[in-house]
Amino acid sequence: MAQVAVQIHPIKAFSDNYIWAICPSDSNLMWVVDPGQSEPVIEFATAAEKQLAGVLVTHYHWDHTDGIAPLRAHYGELAVYGPHNTPFNGITHPLHDGDRVTIAGLDFAIIHTPGHTLDHICYLTPKLAFTGDTLFSAGCGRLFEGSPQQMWRSLQRLSQLPAQCQIYCTHEYTQANLAFAAAVEPENKDITQWQQWGEQQRAQAQPTLPTTIARELSINPFMRANLPHMLNTLPVDMQTEGSENWQRFAALRQWKDNF
Repeated sequence: MAQVAVQIHPIKAFSDNYIWAICPSDSNLMWVVDPGQSEPVIEFATAAEKQLAGVLVTHYHWDHTDGIAPLRAHYGELAVYGPHNTPFNGITHPLHDGDRVTIAGLDFAIIHTPGHTLDHICYLTPKLAFTGDTLFSAGCGRLFEGSPQQMWRSLQRLSQLPAQCQIYCTHEYTQANLAFAAAVEPENKDITQWQQWGEQQRAQAQPTLPTTIARELSINPFMRANLPHMLNTLPVDMQTEGSENWQRFAALRQWKDNF
């Protein structure tokens, strides 16, 4: 199926969230991903002369869903896509692992990516992906509900995307994540390079996103946990005897939680 040309715009929310606006070039409609607030969406849509047609939800956390009810109150009925097994009760189009759905002219593959939460899904095309709080630039979401094995498998599924696939996650955590990545791999020059670039972006109040799968495979400690050297700098009190990839991932995640 031919993909419609779209523009993806960041709408800032709270202190470090992005609500992504998907704007097809051939219509005045738009869709948004994970609207934790309604006001910034309405403001953006009004300025861009766009009509909100629907919402994509990756998981139920309030900072991804609290804006949906007021958006429906403002715009009327909206299509709300999201996980079929979510605690959030505002989904009109429930999605399962393996589903395919066309939204805003984009043909998305849906994958279930438990780890951060048990309901988490990602929306994938070969060229762009909305990864919510599963995959961040240089990081991944905390394991509030899922196991290390689940999150490692989720990240491995995302790692199979094309190298230049653009990754749109929901938080501006890149610089903090890179500080941790540099502690894990102090000799990794790619990390140093992206730290410098990120500092320039943030100094100009510009996003550090989207990132790409290729970049994440070179800088993201959680995507690189399969490499034996990744635990060389692990604090002594966090040492693990496990040699499975998910066990190395778990050790790195524990370190990051206390970093």
